[in-house]
Parts: sequence; C-alpha cells; structure tokens
Amino acid sequence: MHENITALLIELGAVILALGILGRIASRLGFSPIPLYLLAGLAFGHGGLLPLAASEEFVATGAEIGVILLLLLLGLEYTASDLVGTLKTQWVSGAVDFLLNALPGAAVALLLGWGPVAAVALAGVTWISSSGVIAKVVGDLGRLGNRETPVVLGILVLEDLSMAVYLPILTALLAGVGLAGGSITLLISLGTVSIVLFVALRYGRVISRAVSSDNPEMLLLVVLGLTLLVAGIAQQLQVSAAVGAFLVGIALSGEVAHGARNLLSPLRDLFAAVFFVFFGLSTDPRKIPPVLAIAFALAVLTAVTKIATGWFAARRAGISTAGRWRAGGTLVARGEFSIVIAGLAVGVEPRLGPLATAYVLILVILGPIAARYTEPLARRVFKPKPVVAAPAAEQIEDTADTRS
Repeated sequence: MHENITALLIELGAVILALGILGRIASRLGFSPIPLYLLAGLAFGHGGLLPLAASEEFVATGAEIGVILLLLLLGLEYTASDLVGTLKTQWVSGAVDFLLNALPGAAVALLLGWGPVAAVALAGVTWISSSGVIAKVVGDLGRLGNRETPVVLGILVLEDLSMAVYLPILTALLAGVGLAGGSITLLISLGTVSIVLFVALRYGRVISRAVSSDNPEMLLLVVLGLTLLVAGIAQQLQVSAAVGAFLVGIALSGEVAHGARNLLSPLRDLFAAVFFVFFGLSTDPRKIPPVLAIAFALAVLTAVTKIATGWFAARRAGISTAGRWRAGGTLVARGEFSIVIAGLAVGVEPRLGPLATAYVLILVILGPIAARYTEPLARRVFKPKPVVAAPAAEQIEDTADTRS
C-alpha cells in the first residue's frame, strides 16, 4: 500500500511538473498549450515512450473533474439574458455554422463506415470551435474592441448553448438507448435548459445571494460542491455531467459569478490540463499515422467552412469585408469541446480517438495563424482590379452607340 502511494505521488508530481513546463513553453511561443498537453499524454500512454501505471485511475477521475470545471467556468461567463438575446439575433448564423461544419464530419464518418453514432460524434468534433483558444487569440491580437468580435462571440455562445442539447443526445446514443428513450432524454434536456434559463432570468439574484459568501473558502466549497452534485444528478439522468455544470454556471451571476471565476480558474486550468493528458493517455500514438491524411484533409475543409461561417455571420451584422474575413479566420481553432466529444465516443469507434487527436492538434496550431493572416491573404487574393479609363475617342463612340 505504502509503495503504491509513493509511486502515485512520484508519477503525479512528474506529470504536473511536466505540464507546468509545457505551459510555460507554450506561453513563451505565444500559442495554446493544448497540443503540448495532448502530445504529453501520447508520450505517457499505452504505446508511448514511458507509460504510466500507478496514477492512471487518479488521472481518469481528474479528467472528469476537468470537463465539469471547463463547462462550469464557461457558464459563469454568460448570463441568461445574454444567451436569450444572442439566440434571438444570431440563430440564423448558428444554423449555418451547424450545417457547414457538422455535416463534413458526419459525412467522413459515414464514408469510413463507422456508423451513424460515430457520425453524430465526429459531427460534433468538427462543429464546435474552441472558446478558450479563440478568446486568447482575440486578446493577443488586440481585437477585443473590433466590430466583428461580438459576432465571433455570438457564434461561440450559440455553440456552447447547443452543447446543452447535443451532449445529452450523444450520451443517449452511446448508451444504446432506443428512439423512445432518446426522445425522453432530449425532452428532459430541453426542459431542463428552459427551466434553468427561466429561473436564472427571474430569480438569478436570489440564487446568487443564497450561494454568496464573503469568505472565499466557503464560496469555493459551496459552488464546487453544488456543481459536482448537479453534474452527478445530470449524469444519472443521462443528460451529461458537463451540461449540468454549464447550467449551474448560467444560474449564478453578478459578484458571485465573478468571485467563483477567480477562485475556480486555477483549479480549472489544472484539471483541464489533466483532462487533455488523459485523452492522450487513452490514445495509442501508433494509431495516428493511418488516419493523419484524413485528419489533415478534414482540418483543411472545416477550416474553410469556419471561415465561410464567420464571413456570413459578419455580413449579416453589416461588418465591412475586412472584418468578415477576420471573423472567419478567428473561428478556425478547435480544442476542448472536440476532445470532450471524442472522449465520450471512443468506446463506439476506437479510431475516432486518434483521428480527433490529430485533427485538434492540426487546428489548434492552425487556428491562431488563420486568425492573424486570413484577412491579409484574402485582401491580396481578392484585390479589386484597377479600372482603366478608356481613351476619349472610345468614350465618344460608346456614348454614340448608347444613344443610338
């Protein structure tokens, strides 16, 4: 027993220290640490350079907590009124986003013969942009005040809200629930989301006051305990623990939400890093080369469709051409949600894990590049041709022809 605990502490210490070093390297280089975390998981997983043994079960539990905290902190960023307002004004852009980016993933899964459940999962992998990566990129590029930024954030909000419906459907399909059971799960999910939004709009301040505390320790314990409790109940109802955590975040607002964000952000960062490592641990790196070409082709295709999505949404909002290209390029990155979805579905189709890992690695690196260079590149490619004035004699002849 003592030896097992010693081995666990040594492995966990080495993993967390390595993550800290990788995060610092990523920060120095100016890009998201997600690809480095995934690569670390591949190196320490089955088939990797140095497989872990003692800490695997602990890391798996930490990964579950990481997903819950990711969704909780995401929910804390939004108020119910923000979500309702965005839904009213940008639902058309959200529908276009779904059609352009989910369908390629579904089509590829069906062409590979993976079946309809894997098609639903891969559709989600290619559909959802990375809110975390994109928020960092927008800040780094100094675009927070740009006119197209609210459009980008609106698309991300709609995608996040869609997860409250999509994840329960996927969970039900993965559990092998029939049509009737799946319909019941969907109704429960839609009803739960609607009730939470209504309660948050009407009684958000009351809930926040009940949770509020001047003692940071008490606030941390109450919010974290409530989130884990609701996530567990949601998982029991097959609505998805992640959705339960997201709804808790939406229900809290004001100073409570601000305080909870400050307290939970370091925990979120730690367990989210563990989650990405765990996904890498569960993926055999030897299975990535056979799907690398498919992942690259799918990444290029869905990068183009995301650019088209941003261009369309910004055009609907009356943004200039340059802003439309910037909006499209900003949306390219995929990340945490794609890995969450793939992690749920690897039991149905084992090849989905390696494909999703390669796909996210490509787009989490390509995303910041696309955000920076899509607009300058588009300006060069679609540069309007200069209008050459016709000679005076030709103009006179043209005028005469027109009159006649």
